Amino acid sequence: MEKHRTTAPGAPPADPRAVRRAAWAGLVGTALEQYDFVIYGTASALIFSELFFPNVSATVGMLASFSTYAVGFAARPLGGLFFSRYGDRLGRKWILVTTLLLMGGSTLAIGLLPTYGQVGVLAPILLLICRMGQGFGAGAEQSGGATLLTETAATGRRGRLSSLVMAGAALGTALGAVAWILAQRLPDDALMSWGWRLIFASSLLVTVVAMVIRRKLTESPVFQELKEQRERPASPVKEVLTHGRRPMLLVLFMNVGISAQSYTYQVFMASYLVSTVGVAKDFVPEVLLLGAICGGFAAIGFGTLSDRFGRRPVYSLILTALVLLPTPTFIALNTGSKAAITVAIVIGFVLACQGAVGVQMSYFPELFGNRYRYAGVTLGREFSSVVGGGVAPLICTALVSAFAGSWVPVAVYMSLITAISLIAVRLSPETRDRDLNIAADATGTTAAVPVRETATDGDDEHVARRPAPDSGREVPR
Repeated sequence: MEKHRTTAPGAPPADPRAVRRAAWAGLVGTALEQYDFVIYGTASALIFSELFFPNVSATVGMLASFSTYAVGFAARPLGGLFFSRYGDRLGRKWILVTTLLLMGGSTLAIGLLPTYGQVGVLAPILLLICRMGQGFGAGAEQSGGATLLTETAATGRRGRLSSLVMAGAALGTALGAVAWILAQRLPDDALMSWGWRLIFASSLLVTVVAMVIRRKLTESPVFQELKEQRERPASPVKEVLTHGRRPMLLVLFMNVGISAQSYTYQVFMASYLVSTVGVAKDFVPEVLLLGAICGGFAAIGFGTLSDRFGRRPVYSLILTALVLLPTPTFIALNTGSKAAITVAIVIGFVLACQGAVGVQMSYFPELFGNRYRYAGVTLGREFSSVVGGGVAPLICTALVSAFAGSWVPVAVYMSLITAISLIAVRLSPETRDRDLNIAADATGTTAAVPVRETATDGDDEHVARRPAPDSGREVPR
């Protein structure tokens, strides 16, 4: 087997302290993002229809609640567009600090909102605005953490270290589940009056911890080199759309099925288990907690496997399993057996929620050249999150309602959208151990961005040179 290099050709050795800081920053920041989304998604499934949409039927209230959930995903690509411009120009660090404050502040604000019973229709409007703030901040969070960590880690270890971003997501899911487990020990009137507010206010603690860690970050070696060479792009988004469309579209389609399945397991199945299967509400956070813990270990495990066997085969294997998984999952859920339900949800978390995304954290950044990597990963992931994860709970709820409670259309939907991602990954190149300092994309269809630089040595002017993609040769730019 090929022996992995510890660094890219010509690059300095990875700084262990910088790697540790980037790992902790990615882990804790993504934990906050996922915590925010999980407590909101669980509240949407369990109580928000009563608090903010009380004057409609149970089904319509659930659809309205999931609609506000989807709005957060709709805001994510807008945040991605906005922050991507600065992530590739000003650096990864301060964008990650800014998105952290925006997410944490929006979540805290939700806990302070008046309910429909207090201010009427203004309540769901304010909820919608706060949810958009959450999504706007999250639009560059995971992609930024993944890009920073992938560019900082030593070659041969990117998969394992970058997967810590998704271990952070698992931690956030676990913390969100614990928060709801504790809150549901309160009497119903206490939970509906102030208990749910306490859950959202608790995000302040995670925000403070993440902020302390992120302020000590250093920029990635790849960005520092761009800065020194004055090659930072004036408009990263424009360069992605001009030079990096193919890898961006590959990222979009490779993620859309994973995103749909992930949020179906995390959000829709919580409401399905309560409203259709008839399990107790307090059982749902407990099974989500176990799923998140197992998913965190799976993210690191699959990331490590991708370092050994390659990103493409490991990701393909997970997607193949997920195409086949929905039908046996719903069969298990509808038995009503707590053991069968737990196994089904845990497998979903291991594969869709954390395992596959753990591989993405190194795979997606490696698909892009160095000039617009942050923008390319962010745009591809966040637009796919809208059409995948953002609307998945809404679509699944509508399908169950339209087909008289049948789960079969939901299973078909999950399999088909995941098949799209499987096709996309089969069209994608292998990227393991790729040199991240070159400007060409891994797809091989995009040449280095044509920026002609000259240097004067006496009276002679010469053209700057850079390594050709995936080789040590030098070619004129």
